[in-house]
Amino acid sequence: MRFLLALIGLAALVLIALLSFGLLTIQGTPGSLPSLKVEGGKAPNVTANMATVTLGTENKTVEVPTVGTTERTVSVPTINVSKPGEPTPASTATP
Repeated sequence: MRFLLALIGLAALVLIALLSFGLLTIQGTPGSLPSLKVEGGKAPNVTANMATVTLGTENKTVEVPTVGTTERTVSVPTINVSKPGEPTPASTATP
């Protein structure tokens, strides 16, 4: 139920956005109510014009920076965790 309400709300927001940005125009003629003689009425005439959006790609030459790396030796912090009952490794322990 929540999903359906959220979906209807999202659709309403999309419709409002399309109308406000001019991507959708709706033109209609007023209809008439049916008479009491049960002869039926006239349905409104609605025309909707949507904007056309085209997507594509094109090749262009642009400047792309290059990044290089070098190796060097630096001092980094270390940590050793020894469980109770295990001997501490003497070669990797740091003061």
